[in-house]
Amino acid sequence: MKFSGTMKNVDGVLEIGGVSVTDLKNEFGTPLYIYDLEGMEKKIRDLKSGFTSKKFKTNIVYASKAYLSKGMAQFIEKFGLHIDAVSGGELETIFSADFQRDKIHMHGNNKSLDEIEMCVENSIGSIILDNRDEIDRVGEVCKKFKKNMDVMLRLNIGIDAHTHEYIKTAKHNSKFGESIFDTEIDEIVKKIINREELNFLGFHCHIGSQIFDEMAFCEGVYTMVKFTKEMSQKFNIEIPDINIGGGFGVRYTEEDTDVDLKKLMKKIIDCIENTLEEEEFNIQNVWIEPGRSIVAAAGSTLYTVGGEKKTFGGEKYIFIDGGMTDNIRTALYSAKYESVVANKLNETKKEVVSLAGKCCESGDVIIKNARLAKCSLNDLILVSCTGAYGHSMSSNYNKALKPAVVFVKDKKSYLISRRETYQDLLSTELDFLLEVE
Repeated sequence: MKFSGTMKNVDGVLEIGGVSVTDLKNEFGTPLYIYDLEGMEKKIRDLKSGFTSKKFKTNIVYASKAYLSKGMAQFIEKFGLHIDAVSGGELETIFSADFQRDKIHMHGNNKSLDEIEMCVENSIGSIILDNRDEIDRVGEVCKKFKKNMDVMLRLNIGIDAHTHEYIKTAKHNSKFGESIFDTEIDEIVKKIINREELNFLGFHCHIGSQIFDEMAFCEGVYTMVKFTKEMSQKFNIEIPDINIGGGFGVRYTEEDTDVDLKKLMKKIIDCIENTLEEEEFNIQNVWIEPGRSIVAAAGSTLYTVGGEKKTFGGEKYIFIDGGMTDNIRTALYSAKYESVVANKLNETKKEVVSLAGKCCESGDVIIKNARLAKCSLNDLILVSCTGAYGHSMSSNYNKALKPAVVFVKDKKSYLISRRETYQDLLSTELDFLLEVE
């Protein structure tokens, strides 16, 4: 397993942020989500230093769906970043952190009336309209509260980025956005412009996730600039903003590319500046929405070994005390990870095993064919690069308890989310008192 951030081998035991994984296990238990604060800080610094221009203002919005907690929102705000949400639950979490309201932005392809009212009543920064139906829905809520709202329109620009089928978001059949090839796209834009409650900022796109091809982003930039210029001229209005989304790839295993975020941001900036110059067009603000690229490599999941089994068919399983309830990505779309026996870093003998969770599902395997030191009962297994979507997509399947989350830095650990209890699990349950004859 490749070490990242502050990971260090100290006498055969893994340390992250100067804290031993054995100490973390003893204090917080396992499974445990561990976030390296220095790792996240570096990613943010790289983004901020690379994504800057003298020709327009740049804004970075943290895509909170990658990982969100009250503590994470507070951490993000310290760096002056904006943040987005896609549900009322995410909004409420961000509000609870006292996040600056005008730096909060709302996404989603089916925003409920309650969610729209939360946005308008709290005067958040903007709502990204996903489809034509939302124009009047948001407009009417604004009328109700006698407020105006900054909005952008999400576009589907038809770019088929090379990534997994489930995380492509700009294909012609995607559920997200309005297509620039739709014959009614002009009328959709006109409808937004004509709603006096809506302040139209510009267009948003997101071509997918886990993208390593910088040319895909440049193609997206070119398409967005040309379309924005066309609409600006057609309706004789100034369109100040373009949001090109996120989706910047991260390294999970040796099969992936190591992305230099700072260099990638500079290439994207060059592409935007060159395209604006070629089109003789000006933009005031350009936005990006990184999520995974900030938190993925900074996060790891720690497990305790509960046993092993060699099947009649010859496969050897190492059983861990978590599984698809804390990381469903392998089962969902065959995501790949690296791992290590975190308390046996100096052992040279290796064996090929599959890390199996404890859920009642044959597909509950976090890593197949992992090459690890020989495991024993109560050894610690660390799976790296789980900072994005592990916690966010966790569940109570089989009534499993969701793990705790800790941040680590400078030999200190900070409990961000405590481990669920059985009382938490039953807190919404009610008795069924119907008498059966």
